[in-house]
Amino acid sequence: MTKLRHILVTDLEFLCEIGVYRREKGRTQPVRINLDLAVEDTPADDHDLSTVVDYCALVDRVRAMTKSGHVNLVETLAERIAALCLEDARVISVRVRVEKPQAIPDAEAAGVEIERAR
Repeated sequence: MTKLRHILVTDLEFLCEIGVYRREKGRTQPVRINLDLAVEDTPADDHDLSTVVDYCALVDRVRAMTKSGHVNLVETLAERIAALCLEDARVISVRVRVEKPQAIPDAEAAGVEIERAR
């Protein structure tokens, strides 16, 4: 049986150009992103960052992706983020949640959560 370790990034918020409605075009709005990456639970060298998935570097890549132009759907952004996470061969599966906190006035947020695996 494979032992798993989960790498978590929770409630990451960026301004993003996202949305299909006219009112969402040409402006940014906040998106909230949660990541759960499953990797094989191998011994980590306490002094060597290369032995683990670097979540800071991953967040930098996700941030750059959210700044790379307008995206119509949260589903599209979630798929792109999942694909980015799976570029690291150590990642077995990833769960990505993308939410728009300002999408629905009477709700905390609206969004999507997907799970992808190799």
